[in-house]
Amino acid sequence: MESALTARDRVGVQDFVLLENFTSEAAFIENLRKRFKENLIYTYIGSVLVSVNPYKELEIYSKQNMERYRGVSFYEVSPHLYAIADNSYRSLRTERKDQCILISGESGAGKTEATKKILQYYAVTCPASQQVETVKDRLLQSNPVLEAFGNAKTLRNDNSSRFGKYMDVQFDYRGAPVGGHILNYLLEKSRVVHQNHGERNFHIFYQLLEGGEEDLLRRLGLEKNPQQYHYLVKGHCARVSSINDKNDWKIVRRALSIISFKDNEVEDLLSIVASVLHLGNVQFAADEQGSAQVTTENQIKYLARLLAVEGSVLRDALIHKKIIAKGEELISPLNLEQAAYARDALAKAIYGRTFSWLVNKVNKSLAYEEGKFPGWRSTTVLGLLDIYGFEVFQHNSFEQFCINYCNEKLQQLFIELTLKSEQEEYESEGIAWEPVQYFNNKIICDLVEEKFKGIISILDEECLRPGDATDTTFLEKLEETVKNHPHFLTHKLADQKTRKSLGREEFRLLHYAGEVTYSVAGFLDKNNDLLFRNLKETMCNSENPIINQCFDRTELTDKKRPETAATQFKNSLSKLMEILMSKEPSYIRCIKPNDAKQSDRFDEVLIRHQVKYLGLMENLRVRRAGFAYRRKYEVFLQRYKSLCPETWPTWDGRPHDGVAVLVKHLGYKQEEYKMGRTKIFIRFPKTLFATEDALEVRKQSLATKMQATWRGFYRRKKFLHMKHSAIAIQSWWRGTLGRRKAAKRKWAVETIRRFIKGFIYRNHPRCPENEYFLDYIRFSFLMNLKRNLPKNVLDKSWPTPPPSLCEASQLLRQLCMQNMVWTYCKRISPEWKQQLEQKAIASEIFKGKKDNYPQSVPRLFINTRLGNEEINAKVLQALDNEAIKYAVPVVKYDRKGYKARARQLLLTQNAAIIIEESKIKQRIDYSNLTANCTTSAQQLPRALFAMAWMLLEGELGQRGRTAERSWSTGVVTWLV
Repeated sequence: MESALTARDRVGVQDFVLLENFTSEAAFIENLRKRFKENLIYTYIGSVLVSVNPYKELEIYSKQNMERYRGVSFYEVSPHLYAIADNSYRSLRTERKDQCILISGESGAGKTEATKKILQYYAVTCPASQQVETVKDRLLQSNPVLEAFGNAKTLRNDNSSRFGKYMDVQFDYRGAPVGGHILNYLLEKSRVVHQNHGERNFHIFYQLLEGGEEDLLRRLGLEKNPQQYHYLVKGHCARVSSINDKNDWKIVRRALSIISFKDNEVEDLLSIVASVLHLGNVQFAADEQGSAQVTTENQIKYLARLLAVEGSVLRDALIHKKIIAKGEELISPLNLEQAAYARDALAKAIYGRTFSWLVNKVNKSLAYEEGKFPGWRSTTVLGLLDIYGFEVFQHNSFEQFCINYCNEKLQQLFIELTLKSEQEEYESEGIAWEPVQYFNNKIICDLVEEKFKGIISILDEECLRPGDATDTTFLEKLEETVKNHPHFLTHKLADQKTRKSLGREEFRLLHYAGEVTYSVAGFLDKNNDLLFRNLKETMCNSENPIINQCFDRTELTDKKRPETAATQFKNSLSKLMEILMSKEPSYIRCIKPNDAKQSDRFDEVLIRHQVKYLGLMENLRVRRAGFAYRRKYEVFLQRYKSLCPETWPTWDGRPHDGVAVLVKHLGYKQEEYKMGRTKIFIRFPKTLFATEDALEVRKQSLATKMQATWRGFYRRKKFLHMKHSAIAIQSWWRGTLGRRKAAKRKWAVETIRRFIKGFIYRNHPRCPENEYFLDYIRFSFLMNLKRNLPKNVLDKSWPTPPPSLCEASQLLRQLCMQNMVWTYCKRISPEWKQQLEQKAIASEIFKGKKDNYPQSVPRLFINTRLGNEEINAKVLQALDNEAIKYAVPVVKYDRKGYKARARQLLLTQNAAIIIEESKIKQRIDYSNLTANCTTSAQQLPRALFAMAWMLLEGELGQRGRTAERSWSTGVVTWLV
């Protein structure tokens, strides 16, 4: 906990005891605000935990968090619900003494959730077995069942507990939960028949209607719409967005099966719940004499079937009252008001007694059975008290009076036990105890519960006395009896100024938490809690097993008047105080941050009010009356020993002596601390803060020194490791290199030896002596051949083969040439192939016959041949049927001026024809080309004649369709 003090300016202190200005309520609330802003909802007052409801999910309840607090000293970790739970559990196991955790706070402060979290903590962290797991499940599943029947939506809380609950959890000698028992206090039965605006009835009614199966609702005679039932519409709040009744119904049904409810028992229980709704729909009308008569016979039929009673008997019981006077029974009819009262009283009685039966049923399933959990030691008990906090409403009635009386008793117990534990600790440590001045609220408790003079006694007296007793006569009796009490005030007893805030039917009590004004309206009726005799008889005759158990027949024969509600509550509260006094208590005080149930909203006025009525400032003042801080010597020395050279780094002597040396070195003054037998006590928080600040400074220097030392150690260790590794690697590598070198030399020697021997035997047939040499020669030739293969078909180079490979070399050469030829041919495109074929034909014709033929070979042929469609139609008509063998465009150059003129040369079977557009300019028959020319100019017609003759003979065919343009041009020039 001390580690968080360095951030106290931002997040406050974890323990209010360490507040410097501990008497200031503003400082107290500001510390709460700081922590709430940082989502730190838990703070200590010594061993008391203050919890602020965050109204949102926080990641502080996981299994990892549970393990963090498990078995850890109370102040070693930050404040938490689990720290209280674990501390109580460890005390129970080590000291074998019963423990109890008291959880208090107003509605909506998170009491029920705190109880659940504690039970979940025990379920996870306690030893487990198959039987123990069953008990754990039942303990956990008892919560949703009791919440369904005992919780309701109020203006301040959507899941407000409308009853007080004390649960005992039994643990065996191993610390495993083996059983449990629940006590319930003061169920708010009036909620069954009436709810304030914005509030709801108990959850179970809405869950049944919303989640019940169609068949179940049909058997119970119910509809899904809550608006159909008078007991559910008075608060005008049947459905709430934050409550999922359908899902909650599934949880309750599952929980009922886990805590050993049989199907028929569930059916009987739900029949009673449905009967309450039907009872609320029973309507009356007055007859001629003013007596009430039932007007809703259909509801009576449903009630008779669900409650297993005679319908006519129930109807008569609702509109008549049976009176026994001097041994004689008298039946008196009821008027409308009385009949409505009787109906509501029956509904409250049925629901209240059924709730008590339900608690007893849960207790049977949780009961510890020695046979199932054998052990050589008896069980110990840890109690959880989840009870309503102090309530101050705009209108306070009988229920608030009882609740606030309960809180007065708990506050009295709290102060007594706190002072007692403080005094015992001081005495055990040998430190003088200084009496603490505090407000003793025994005077208020006596005002309420004192015999003959207390408010409860006067209320009972008014309820029992003959005559016309009313709420007003009760108030007058109070004014007469306790008028001089300093904590009691009425309109009649108040001064002129105070009377303005007090009604004539109100009285005011000055509680420890402040003033509360109560209205006496309904006090007598709620205290009497009477049920007419004939209604009791009807219920006693019920065949419903649960109703039969709830209404005992001995009530009919018992002449003694039953105890009033206030007396019953006072007696049960007295027993509860005895139970709590017999146990070691721990406290959790729950605070609601705002009325709107919004996260991150801190209502200072509301919180100040709760701090006041929870008595937190009084508790802090008592805790700070002596010493603010105390720790065992071992813990204190372990934390702060670094601040003194003599105790750092280790102290070999007694912890007591080490702490004495340490505080002397720190300069503590005599009035700032005391040395106990096992603990050091520090009076002022500022002393601890100064020590903690010095430790924070010391941590920096220690951290620097430790870092330097660690870095040096780490680097040296790393260097030595690297050095060792380098030596190992070097040694291995040298060995590897040596072995490789030796192996290489050995291989070289053997290779040279085989090579020389093979050279000597190179001309011999293949034998072991020359096979290596021959293979090498062959390999060398093949590798040389691979590097020097001919590049194309014209390359005739080829490496000289060794004698043994001559034949193979020749075959390889042929294969290589074939491959190059095949590869070359494969790469030839159809256009290039046609060119080659034409070149071959041209070579046969012109090679050795044409002077410039060698220069024309590299030039590609151009396809200039003309088709018939490109020749003028008149020319074709003039040629008549003479077939054109070849046609090509040519150019005529004039002898004078060399002007170029476009012409066409046509070769037919008989003649060569020159065409100009559509005219035949010249025709030369082949028969006239037989002359013998001697000049080069004369040789050209011969070539033309030879070309024409070959065309006529068809030697060129389709392959001779092109001719060199230069040749054609020369021919035409010659012709011109």
